[in-house]
Amino acid sequence: MTAVEEKSGTPADDARGAGVLQRAFAVIRALGASQVEGSRVTALAKAVGLTQATVHRLLQGLIAEGVVEQDESTKRYRLSVDFFALAAQAGNPSGMRTLCRPALLRLCASLGDTIFLLVKSSFDAVCLDMCEGPFPIRSFTGDVGGRVALGVGQGSLAILAFQPEAEREEIIRFNVPRLRSYGVLDEVYLRTEIERVRKLGYAGRNTGVLEGMAGVAVPILDQNGCAVGALSVGTLAARLTEDRLPTIVELLKRQAEIIGPQTNPFDVAVRRPMHGLTRAMTTQPLA
Repeated sequence: MTAVEEKSGTPADDARGAGVLQRAFAVIRALGASQVEGSRVTALAKAVGLTQATVHRLLQGLIAEGVVEQDESTKRYRLSVDFFALAAQAGNPSGMRTLCRPALLRLCASLGDTIFLLVKSSFDAVCLDMCEGPFPIRSFTGDVGGRVALGVGQGSLAILAFQPEAEREEIIRFNVPRLRSYGVLDEVYLRTEIERVRKLGYAGRNTGVLEGMAGVAVPILDQNGCAVGALSVGTLAARLTEDRLPTIVELLKRQAEIIGPQTNPFDVAVRRPMHGLTRAMTTQPLA
């Protein structure tokens, strides 16, 4: 047996592995405590009692796993929306979810249909919350924590249509091959739908991908006019009549306009322009 073999899998190795895990969770907890404004390496190191070099290494590992992100403008770290998408399946709310929950309840009670809250996560839309109506429906994201490529379904289309132009183009370029798997979506169709949504201010066309299902969605816009999420109604196609559509759109827009100005740019569920793209495509050290 070699010296390497003798050393591998020893109690000392297990203890070192457990120590790294404990330090990583200490950093995660510290980030959770400073989630509103984010935190710098110096502050995190002081909070967890580790050196800055150690904390920086731990942060890079957590970024590579997608549970931590760094704001490109402030260089502050915070927990990512992917971390929350996992936590959300256990019922843990974020600021965005807490902010929007009353609106979901009001819309569900008024319309009698299922209401979804979607947010952007890199090239996807994640279902952050939902309020189920009495009608059995199917959706692209499924339950809370589910995700779908941006451009598929009304909610994710509403988010994509109101991204900054440069980011929108990158998402389209990356997602078009993914959309083809749905059979009825291509780049021409997607761009046509995006222009239609931007003109109307909502997404409401039944693509026919989910037979018998229909939906309407409006973007939740921040103060810069960028979509940080979407409110979406999922219903039976027979219930989405031409007469009923304007009422649904008006109710959705009214709630979205209330929520938008209250969104926190440092909320775990709110992405800054291009940040989700760069985090997903690079693992190089950040300054």
